Amino acid sequence: MIEVSGLTKSFKSFKKEKGIKGTLKSLVSREYTSIDAVKDVSFNIKRGEIIGYIGANGAGKSTTIKMMTGILTPTEGYVNVDGRIPYEERTENARHIGVVFGQKTQLWWDLPLGETYSILKEIYEVPDDFYEEQMKYFDQVFELSTFMDKTVRTLSLGQRMRADLAASMLHNPQVLFLDEPTIGLDVVVKERIRKAIKDMNEKYGTTIVLTTHDMSDIEELCHRIIIIDKGTLLYDGGIDKIRKDYGFERKITFDLRYDSEDEVKESLSSIYQNIDNSTQKNLRFIVQDNQAIINFNRNEISISSIMNFVLHGFNVLDFSVQDMDIEAIVKQIYTK
Repeated sequence: MIEVSGLTKSFKSFKKEKGIKGTLKSLVSREYTSIDAVKDVSFNIKRGEIIGYIGANGAGKSTTIKMMTGILTPTEGYVNVDGRIPYEERTENARHIGVVFGQKTQLWWDLPLGETYSILKEIYEVPDDFYEEQMKYFDQVFELSTFMDKTVRTLSLGQRMRADLAASMLHNPQVLFLDEPTIGLDVVVKERIRKAIKDMNEKYGTTIVLTTHDMSDIEELCHRIIIIDKGTLLYDGGIDKIRKDYGFERKITFDLRYDSEDEVKESLSSIYQNIDNSTQKNLRFIVQDNQAIINFNRNEISISSIMNFVLHGFNVLDFSVQDMDIEAIVKQIYTK
């Protein structure tokens, strides 16, 4: 569906020396440095996949999306979206994709929202019956009718994002590119947007590329993530795989009934007597407020050994097991 091969995008940056001398010199001759926003990135996306494309600010996410949508032309490499080269077939490519940039709107600023959709209907040649079906669905999910008569410039951020997403989905695109679609939104609006993305993917098999800083979006929507940093691909794989490869820390919280906190600490310390020195580094515990919280590396210590020790040695009222969340895993990858 989408093939990205050796994708590189370089920008020229003007280099100016300091002071008046540097300013005068720049009037006669200018020096430029080349900055690689994206460097030799390659991946493939199958039809119907929802991909999380994530990275820090300035990592190259938006630049990649702009090349995939045809806005930018690569310096090297190429992109193929459903048999089309986006930056060579911009008009035809635009008919088959939908795009939402969280910081910018595709809506007509001074027109009422309803008129905007009517114009988009004509541009994309959307059949009347399908248009009515889509608008009915958008009203159910996004409650568009409550602000359909307002001009776009008067909409709140949450209203505009819902309107933008509806506009991008109106013509039933084969591929939907979403760049920070939930940025700055409250929990209720985020849930509405996630529902619409899921519904479109399930009903029409739409391929979706999602960039976001909100890890809850990734966990809710994506089964695969691609991580980019400083223009270079760091990771490409499934959520389950990244948990297995990098999310090896686990935490067990025991609710205990005890008389002496010191006695509990002393007893828990005896766990160390049964493990080697290298493994000791991968197990930590604290005791406070009638709880024993044990952090451990599940690749080094089995959860059953910890459970057996605590359950047989203490009066346990309740317990819970928590794996590393996806945000913590991604932070760990960046740190390393």
